[in-house]
Amino acid sequence: MSRVTVRTPIVRYRDGAFSSRPDTVAGEEPLEIRVDGQPFSTTMRTPGADIELAHGLLHAEGVITGPADVRAARYCSGVGPDGLKTYNVLEVSLADSAATAQLWPRSLVTSSACGVCGSESIEAITRSSRYVPGQLTMAPDTIRALPERLRAQQRTFRSTGGIHACALATADGLIEDVREDVGRHNAMDKVIGAALLADRLPLADRALVTSSRASFELVQKAVLAGVGILVAVSAPSSLAVQLAGQAGLTLIGFVSPAGFNIYTGGWRVHGATQR
Repeated sequence: MSRVTVRTPIVRYRDGAFSSRPDTVAGEEPLEIRVDGQPFSTTMRTPGADIELAHGLLHAEGVITGPADVRAARYCSGVGPDGLKTYNVLEVSLADSAATAQLWPRSLVTSSACGVCGSESIEAITRSSRYVPGQLTMAPDTIRALPERLRAQQRTFRSTGGIHACALATADGLIEDVREDVGRHNAMDKVIGAALLADRLPLADRALVTSSRASFELVQKAVLAGVGILVAVSAPSSLAVQLAGQAGLTLIGFVSPAGFNIYTGGWRVHGATQR
């Protein structure tokens, strides 16, 4: 059985009648990430692309800057009640042991629940970013089409209806490197982690497209990856808009075939008034 999706029995009510049937839901399991033997983070995720996820997360937290910073990444041994390997603990070994010593006690810059003051978080991110947001520009019709193009490649969403996706997009709207996960931040970490492993950062010539709202942490990840445009199908938060504006990111939300809202960086959209 795939751990990306799980079959479960349900009782369905339709047209005034109940019926029993199996349904498919998105898989969700914890992943503990350890760095040189020390617990670093535990996240609830959809299994798959875990090494990409770990690289994306470590990049977002400023632990690594490129693939050469990681000596090895491998699953720890462990089995579940069914006797099968769980693949829920990932051990990452850094190339520089001195960098490991600086991680504890941990001092995370960003998390939607970390309690760090918003203005302090934004200043820390803009100071720590290694890249200037890319100069990629896009046409309005291309932007309007991105959510549907992303949806067409969301295989797990088609079977579950309950999973987020993130992908890269070219200037002409080609969707690349789609990753799905129950966590919108995990999906983006997987996309950025894949780019990092391929030594493609900064992503100056690509936009990021997410099936979710644009939270502060997603804008942060986009900024640190050198992305110039973040496209979301839903709303941004106020702090996300503030960070995007200060960092020079073009933030676009509520994208549908009917149109979209530009919150910051309108100059990257053809024909829009520059902001």
